[in-house]
Amino acid sequence: MTEAGPVISMCPGFAKNPTPAKSGSCGTVVRNAELKVLDPDTGLSLGRNQPGEICIRGPQIMKGYLNDPVATSATIDVEGWLHTGDIGYVDDDDEVYIVDRVKELIKFKGFQVPPAELEALLLGHPSIADAAVIPQKDEVAGEVPVAFVVPSKDSDLTEEAIKEFISKQVVFYKRLQRVYFIHSIPKSPSGKILRKDLRAKLSAAS
Repeated sequence: MTEAGPVISMCPGFAKNPTPAKSGSCGTVVRNAELKVLDPDTGLSLGRNQPGEICIRGPQIMKGYLNDPVATSATIDVEGWLHTGDIGYVDDDDEVYIVDRVKELIKFKGFQVPPAELEALLLGHPSIADAAVIPQKDEVAGEVPVAFVVPSKDSDLTEEAIKEFISKQVVFYKRLQRVYFIHSIPKSPSGKILRKDLRAKLSAAS
């Protein structure tokens, strides 16, 4: 679930005069809404194609959480911007993309690592059936990304091969520090990765 809901954008494929929709795009911002993308650390506005927290403002957003002023003030700021908790960006064609959640970001020495980005790369490997990425505590970096991987049947994948596969495609702070092989990725009935279960497995392995 996301606070973004149906209030941010509309897919052009469902418009009165439909146009092709880009893969992964949520469409363009609805007419009666304002959208901005903020750096989660500094709170500064970001430009196009720069991922940050999506904030929305307009007459269609909620007024707040019922009988919970603390939660309301944490979500809607004094200028009326609703902070969705979604990490996303707007491209050069004004199309919106949501790529992760703020609370899922891995903080490596001040750098932000979206788990979903690494998971997409892992799933692009022909010998990986499923994958999930979570943070692991690190004394030097604060947090480092580690992966849980479900190898395809009869695969002979090794940890080093997977780490090398990722390192060739990302900057240094997004490189996987460890890879754990697992029979299946724990997920909710809706298909959402149960990261807390993976964090528990990581703690048990430590």
